[in-house]
Amino acid sequence: MPTTTYPVNGPLDLPRTLALLSHGPGDPTIRLGQGRVWRSTWTADGPASIELVHAGDELRVAAFGPGAERALADVPGLLGLMKDPIPIPPGHPVVARLARLHPGVRIPRTSSVLESLIPAILEQKVTGQEASRAWAGLIRAHGETAPGPPGWRLRLSPAPATLAALPYYDYHPFGIERRRAELIRRVGARTAWFEAIVDLPLAEAYDRLTAMPGIGPWTAAEVGVRALGDDDAVSVGDFHLKNLVAFALAGEVRGTDARMLELLEPYRGHRARVIRLLELSGLRAPRYGPRLSPQRFERF
Repeated sequence: MPTTTYPVNGPLDLPRTLALLSHGPGDPTIRLGQGRVWRSTWTADGPASIELVHAGDELRVAAFGPGAERALADVPGLLGLMKDPIPIPPGHPVVARLARLHPGVRIPRTSSVLESLIPAILEQKVTGQEASRAWAGLIRAHGETAPGPPGWRLRLSPAPATLAALPYYDYHPFGIERRRAELIRRVGARTAWFEAIVDLPLAEAYDRLTAMPGIGPWTAAEVGVRALGDDDAVSVGDFHLKNLVAFALAGEVRGTDARMLELLEPYRGHRARVIRLLELSGLRAPRYGPRLSPQRFERF
């Protein structure tokens, strides 16, 4: 069980930073505690689990599994420990207040593309509840027990090769229709091609992601804000985000993607950080009109 301690530069809200990696309350790949996070992941050296404990100006990390050393080495990049935090530019009073309230919230960089891409595909054009149920179901059925003490009860997400080998109809019991199932299968079959984007400039990384039919700007941004550490990622096309931004920054109960981008423009370079603060604010645009209805595919 290798362990190490890293110095922490500036404020760090460990649970709220890594909560972005959780895909629903039932996600068995991550557990969040007070100043403590447990997480499983696949590395180039194999599976690993890490326990991160933040206390004062130190971060203590313990790792388990064949990929333990690699997981330890990835922690500074995961939490931006090697760079000085840059303040969000002054602007809207709501953003300024939230930045003061949550100074330690950062954008993570897992460098694990498929661990973000596959859940993002599951979230395409369905409710969040449906997507999180599908993700947890796939992990229970096709994932593995993560390395580490039994009390952690973490599981690994399914290996990409496993997902690629499943016929599309084996996805139906988890509420995943053929279109998303086939896209996951294609992505799983090209793991190395996708994982290599972490070494590309961001613009080239997004070009490679969106070159695959079925992966558009929204899905790519969801990967960018988790796997690539993109402080400026904006999920254009999100069902709720445009309304949240319009309501929080302009008092408008409904927004458009164009209006959202206009309101976020003063924060270019830091737009993902602003969005994350707004998501943590508790602000919600009033909801009325038809809602997205859950879909059922299990019988097909």
